[in-house]
Amino acid sequence: MGSVLDRERAENDPALTPRSVLASMLLGSTPPKLPVAVLVRVGEMFGFSEGSVRTALSRMTASGELSRDTQGWYALQGDLLTRQFRQGQSRSAVTTQWSGRWRIAIVDPGARSAPARAALRTALIRLRFAEQREGVWMRPDNLDPRSQTEQWLLADAQCRWFLAEPEFSFEQTELDFVAGLWGLSEWESKATQLRKKMHALTAPLKQGDTSALAPGFVLSAAVLRHFIADPLLPRELLPRHWPGSALRSDYDRYDQIYRSVLDDWVRAR
Repeated sequence: MGSVLDRERAENDPALTPRSVLASMLLGSTPPKLPVAVLVRVGEMFGFSEGSVRTALSRMTASGELSRDTQGWYALQGDLLTRQFRQGQSRSAVTTQWSGRWRIAIVDPGARSAPARAALRTALIRLRFAEQREGVWMRPDNLDPRSQTEQWLLADAQCRWFLAEPEFSFEQTELDFVAGLWGLSEWESKATQLRKKMHALTAPLKQGDTSALAPGFVLSAAVLRHFIADPLLPRELLPRHWPGSALRSDYDRYDQIYRSVLDDWVRAR
């Protein structure tokens, strides 16, 4: 059984294509809406022709991922808009006070098609539950699963919910259990790598070095994907030097610098 981080990476780490560049640009924009000229310019940064970018925009619009207004502005919709909402939640890392209880989802028995099983698994992962064993999902009760209405409704229709305070032994403490369930050491290691990469790119960006824009764009998308993979656990259950807050603070500073250089580069065309 792979970790939650493995499954989120598989879902959110696309190959670099015109579509992935456009999606990443809009996912990182607030509000998620940009004019076609800016999107074409960003595509050119990665060597994609204007025709390739416009073709990708047309296909994304036809598939319901984007909408286009009469002024030529494109905006996220559908699953991508839902993903940006999750991304925003992940970046802000808002949680509720934890009482020590866990929320447990027991999947109702019964035959399901492969697509239905996959949809339920995806919904529970997006709600930041981890699978303890087949059909048993759980997490500390410090998030409101109803904040993601679509995912909650899908899971709620197929699961029974319980609140409990699990008992742990000296052989396996609650911290050990959590670390194994979510693969925290892997998330921590990746966060440390991303922080180092942001620090390395900050200096050339501050100097206005536009050659840092393309790798900086890829790095921004990687950090945002990593936020989504954060299980947002209570502080009491995290390793002592958990880098979540530091990664978010570093990214806020990095993003401000990066966007300033990117905006200047786009306007200079």
